[in-house]
Amino acid sequence: MKVVLFCGGRGTRIREYSESVPKPLIPLGSQPIMRHVMQYYAGYGHEDFILCLGYKANVIKDFFLNSKPETYADCIVSGSGHVEMMKAPTRDWRVALIDTGIWRNIGERLWAVRDQVRDEEIFLANYSDGLTDVDLDDMIETFRASDKLACFLAVRPPLTYHLADIDPSGRVREFRSSETSDMWINAGFFIMRNEIFDYMREGEELVLEPFTRLIADDKLMAYKHEGFWRSMDTLRDWQTLEAMVERGDMPWMSRVSTTGTSVTASVTLP
Repeated sequence: MKVVLFCGGRGTRIREYSESVPKPLIPLGSQPIMRHVMQYYAGYGHEDFILCLGYKANVIKDFFLNSKPETYADCIVSGSGHVEMMKAPTRDWRVALIDTGIWRNIGERLWAVRDQVRDEEIFLANYSDGLTDVDLDDMIETFRASDKLACFLAVRPPLTYHLADIDPSGRVREFRSSETSDMWINAGFFIMRNEIFDYMREGEELVLEPFTRLIADDKLMAYKHEGFWRSMDTLRDWQTLEAMVERGDMPWMSRVSTTGTSVTASVTLP
């Protein structure tokens, strides 16, 4: 399946990390979070990526088209954008770099690449700033067996606050942690059928108007996951994930192959 990665946001909540590095290229360990996300999908056999670029698009293009061999010892990048492995690869990654504009929301970026997935019955999409150990095969099969048009990964919010259950008079009924509450959030991992575009209008945010229409027609589902998930929204989130990588504690990498991978990258103008 094709994987649409939303890589165009400005990452304002983590701008203190660096003004010169777009959020998808902020490193975790020796490689950017974007590559961690791509390796997760490749571990399940999904290696055809469509990157929706925006803020500092040229930096992400340069990462794919002009990386030096010493940056990643397992690959050689030629000026044409074709990447050949130093070891014989068992699989190929295909990467389309599409500039979808700077001031665009997620819905507008997906709308801008609709022709890239026109022939896909089902495609995947991701915010590109979160990592998980969810069984993607099971999530896809659960979605396939349904009549829904879109599915999102639902996780418990990683809150350190205690949630208060308060009645209208102000009496406190109970304190609960987020893990024991029935609160779920959108984790930014999506599966969609091509008919999703029938529910979209140009300029709309994906999870607002289009998802509201899907809900009205009972065509949206959530896949609940109690396991690992963490987004990289803030500097503190990055520090948490970086510490995990330093310890070798990377549950999102359980399906990642250690064999070489070649990448063919192409640039598509808007």
